[in-house]
Amino acid sequence: MSSHAPSTAEANLPPLTKGPHSRRLGQVATVATLGGLLFGYDTGVINGAIQPMTAELGLETSHIGVVTSSLLIGAAVGALAIGKMADAMGRRVTILFLAALFFFGSIACAIAPGLGILIIGRVLLGLAVGGASTVVPVFLAELAPYEIRGSLSGRNEMMIVVGQLAAFVVNAILGNVWGDHDHIWRIMLAVCAIPAVFLFIGMLRMPESPRWLITKGRKEEAFAILATIRSEERAAAEVRDIERTLASEETMVSPSISSMLKDKWIIRILFVGVALAVFQQLTGINSIMYYGSIVLEEAGFAANAALIANIAPGVIAVIGAFIALWMMEKINRRTTVITGYSLVTIFHLLIGSSAFWLPEDAAIRPWVLLVLIVGFVGSMQTFLNVATWVLLSEIFPQQIRAFGMGFAVFCLWSVNAMVAYVFPIALEAVGLNNTFFGFAAINAVAVLVMIKFLPETRGKSLEEVEVGVTTGAIYIVEPKK
Repeated sequence: MSSHAPSTAEANLPPLTKGPHSRRLGQVATVATLGGLLFGYDTGVINGAIQPMTAELGLETSHIGVVTSSLLIGAAVGALAIGKMADAMGRRVTILFLAALFFFGSIACAIAPGLGILIIGRVLLGLAVGGASTVVPVFLAELAPYEIRGSLSGRNEMMIVVGQLAAFVVNAILGNVWGDHDHIWRIMLAVCAIPAVFLFIGMLRMPESPRWLITKGRKEEAFAILATIRSEERAAAEVRDIERTLASEETMVSPSISSMLKDKWIIRILFVGVALAVFQQLTGINSIMYYGSIVLEEAGFAANAALIANIAPGVIAVIGAFIALWMMEKINRRTTVITGYSLVTIFHLLIGSSAFWLPEDAAIRPWVLLVLIVGFVGSMQTFLNVATWVLLSEIFPQQIRAFGMGFAVFCLWSVNAMVAYVFPIALEAVGLNNTFFGFAAINAVAVLVMIKFLPETRGKSLEEVEVGVTTGAIYIVEPKK
């Protein structure tokens, strides 16, 4: 835990106050994070749906890989393309569009007569998932006061893991109660349409990002919106702060890619964003989320026991996300991320060592590995997942925020798809122990990269972060008081 001197934002802005405006901010965050819930449900639901879907549609093994990865490929494209859309058309309109994509994608999957329509539906869902993973954190970061930006933006990651757990629970209930029904997988996939409707209706009543409005010259609208989620005095001060920053930024950075590539500080922050996104996936977290039951069978559990045991990582993920939100405003981002990669590396080494040293027929082997896997997932969710998404939503300057977020998340989804494809092959080729030793080596590198390059953003307004990023001042580590 670290203290810091009062920032420029703290000196210039009136303090936060409680009132109807703070409740309104909570409502906006709740509605927007339905996008995170949909993200989580759609990435988790395939676990339970794939077997009955394969039986009914007569899918081959290669088709299963295509069905699973088509969403991830769509997500990579969506992260990049829909990030640009959010810059051009606004955050609110873009999230409304994403809600429609979630709805029509889930319906297409649910009514698919064969593989072709099913893949189209999965790609539509992927576009929505990728777009939501880019735009919702940016929307939340731009609406949040800097004092609580970490915990407010972090709610989206918490909703993602809640969505994944909800998918596991819905699949378990439907599979056990109506498992003999021919079309049960269609119901599993159709459930996603319900929160999509709530997201669309809810966003109709939500405001646009004030920071985006100011970039478009719509200052009066921006102030009117800020005044509904801040005290009037604070709203006026924030508008002045945003305007000052944008005026200075016009000479420092341009939204065109060619000019960005000439600015060493913009290149550096893009590198930091990509490193955060890529290393998050190279922890191997989705090897557990997609193939958890297979890993647990490799550990020594029987098939049915593995399905039940697989719920434990889902539960610890939600608990870890709650703890992470609590920590966001109390512990520096750098400290959190470096601690997270260090713990993940240790757990990977322990998983690999246990898989190597414990005999396959040892009664204790599956339980030791389950505890270590739960420890890995808990470390990931507590220290890395929320912090990664919060950092990605706040480190990029306003004029390239959605592009920077979109590019980083495009890399994230691309690596996600690669890990999802390679992991079962690696597991079969080199075994559980060597696979996790490989993850340990990669995450040891991540620790070094974060120590060297990751800037600190806690306690700074987005405008202050922006000035620090574009001048390079944010990379100067202040001496401890």
